[in-house]
Amino acid sequence: MKLLEGKTALVTGASRGIGRAIALRFAENGANVAFTDLRADENSESLEKELTALGVKAKAYASNAADLEDSTNTVNDIIKEFGRIDILVNNAGITRDKLMLRMSEEDWDLVIGVNLKSAFNLTKAVQRYMIKQQGGSIINMSSVVGVSGNAGQANYAASKAGLIGFTKSVAQELGSRNVRCNAIAPGFIETEMTGKLADDVKEAWTKQIPLRRAGQAGDVADVTTFLASDLSAYVTGQVINVCGGMNT
Repeated sequence: MKLLEGKTALVTGASRGIGRAIALRFAENGANVAFTDLRADENSESLEKELTALGVKAKAYASNAADLEDSTNTVNDIIKEFGRIDILVNNAGITRDKLMLRMSEEDWDLVIGVNLKSAFNLTKAVQRYMIKQQGGSIINMSSVVGVSGNAGQANYAASKAGLIGFTKSVAQELGSRNVRCNAIAPGFIETEMTGKLADDVKEAWTKQIPLRRAGQAGDVADVTTFLASDLSAYVTGQVINVCGGMNT
């Protein structure tokens, strides 16, 4: 039996990168997948086709995860279409990197809104359904930057550190209802975002990693699948670093 057979997952920000890898890994393990991005485009259309080809039900939703009303309406639409949500992956995220001297209020508010408030919005929207089901797994995508900080990323680090505190609080609130909440803190992962970095920057990052390689989106997807499955039934309130030992 596949690890997620019979479950329905909602993955935010899934049209590319880590979110896309998670959606595909979930489908490979038998989960039906609803996924969101800010707008419907060719990436979301192609992902929906890929997921459906794996023999599961899949649907893309255009939704602003940083907006509570939009998030709530999207969750309600997914419930109508799929009947339930067993897994929520709060993966939507952006960067607006600048030193504090140059960071604008808009840079700060935008990153906090997309990266942190979105997790509040989606968790608030799904929790009543998970409580009614007496079960669910919420997985928040943090970052090693949220654990250790990073110059030039005060807004991003604050949002990802906030997700860790949020995760631990939700785990304590919903644990008695058999709803688990965990966070993943990826390190240097090869994605479209990191692909824009200069080669010397990538090489410097790699030298800091004990495994001496950048991570792949699939590495994060595998850990997410574990946390989504019943294999982690006694794991909640935890932060798992997927960083090749970078935070050791």
